[in-house]
Order: sequence, then structure tokens, then C-alpha cells
Amino acid sequence: MKNYKIAAIAFLVVLVLSAFSLKSKVTTIYLIGDSTVADYSLEKDYESKRFPQVGWGQVFQPFFQKDSLKLVKNILGNAKEVKIDDRAKGGRSTRTFFQEGRWAAVYKTLQKGDVVMMQFGHNDSSEEKTERYVNIEGYKEFLRLFINQTREKGATPIVLTPVARNYPWKDGKLSNVHGEYPQAARDVAKELNVKLIDLNELSMEFFSAKGKDFVTQNYFMNFEGNLYPGFPTGQKDNTHFQTAGGKEVARLVFNAMKKI
Repeated sequence: MKNYKIAAIAFLVVLVLSAFSLKSKVTTIYLIGDSTVADYSLEKDYESKRFPQVGWGQVFQPFFQKDSLKLVKNILGNAKEVKIDDRAKGGRSTRTFFQEGRWAAVYKTLQKGDVVMMQFGHNDSSEEKTERYVNIEGYKEFLRLFINQTREKGATPIVLTPVARNYPWKDGKLSNVHGEYPQAARDVAKELNVKLIDLNELSMEFFSAKGKDFVTQNYFMNFEGNLYPGFPTGQKDNTHFQTAGGKEVARLVFNAMKKI
């Protein structure tokens, strides 16, 4: 009888520990990519040097509240808590992100059930900047590497096409500025049967609906001088986002996740 009691107690302890483990498991969504995804608040003196510039990943966490997780259950399953771990870095292409060991750092900490969202293309396509340029075939190969190694860890890869820049506009509509790179990302996603968010198309459509003037003034880094300490002479930048623009792109990504 004594042995039965010990066995029963041991069994209950295992159940309690298992329940605690399940309850405390945090699902991590890793973001890898370039400056349009990056979290600038992680940098020293952000408020005085970078504000109001954001990457959409910097303002992504608020979308993952407890009551909204059920909306992306198709990706996260029964996750109770989600942490956004933004590893994106300005100026990085697929190649340099890998060569600098940034992907290795993500791979090392990846857990089963986590998610890796990858958005590259802005810097891969910069032929004039040879230190970051990656041709189409190289771009595809690095995406395949990120995807396959994510799956090795039991995590879920999601490919994103590069977010639109605020040009070129024609007849009131924003057009693709990334050449063949968005299609290359689509091709790899189809080839490897990976979840895809066509952020290039989504953002072009969204910005076009808002109109060039509104988008330029409110979403991208265009403003006069003496408004922000880090930009005393103002800024004219149609690639990077102000806070409002970053939030809208983050919303586009979250809404797309619900439909995958």
C-alpha cells in the first residue's frame, strides 16, 4: 500500500510539473530582416537620435494580446503567450544576415512551436552596394536555408515579400520598386510549401488607397526641421517609417497572419 501511495504522489507531481510547463511556455516569434523590420528602440539614445523612426517589428508586440491570439490560432495553435524577438538589422541582406552570425544566433535559441518571419529584399537588390548585394539565385538559396533550418527545429517559417517603398507612383497608384525579388520570395514559398505573406502587394495596395500625399507626410520619414532632436534639419526618406506608418504595416502583417 505504501508503494502505491508513493507512486500516486509521484504521478501527481509529474502532472503538476507538466501543467506548469505547458502554462509557462512562451511562443516566440522571431523577426529576421532589414531596417524596415528592425526595432530601433533597442539602440542607445533612441529618443534623442532615431525617434520617430521605427521598423514594423518594433510595434508588432501589441497585436499579440491574450484575447487576440485566437485570431492567429492557425499559426500559433493554442499558444497562451507570445513574445516578439526582433533580430532584424538595418542594411542587412539575406547573405550578410547569415555571414554575420545573426541567423546562427536565432537558430541556436529556436524551440519547437516557435515562428520565424523573414522579410528581406531591400538590401539584397542594391547592386551598387556590393557589400550587401545578393543576386536572385543567392537570395533564393539563403531563404531556403532559413526555411529548412527553421523546420529542423520544429518551428514554423513564414516568408514575407519586401514591404513597399514610397515610390514610384504612377496615376495615383504605388508600383513595385523591388524588381524580381518579391516574385523570387513567392517562388521559394511555393517550392517549399511555406506560408507566405505578400507584404509588397499588401502595402502597395494599402498605401495607394491612402494616397501619395497622406502616406508621404504621415507614414514615411518626411518632415521639416526642428521637430525631433535626432533630425534637426528634417528628413526626406521614402523607405523608412514614422511610428504611424510602422503600426499600419504591422497591422497589415497581423491581418495577413489571420488569413494564412
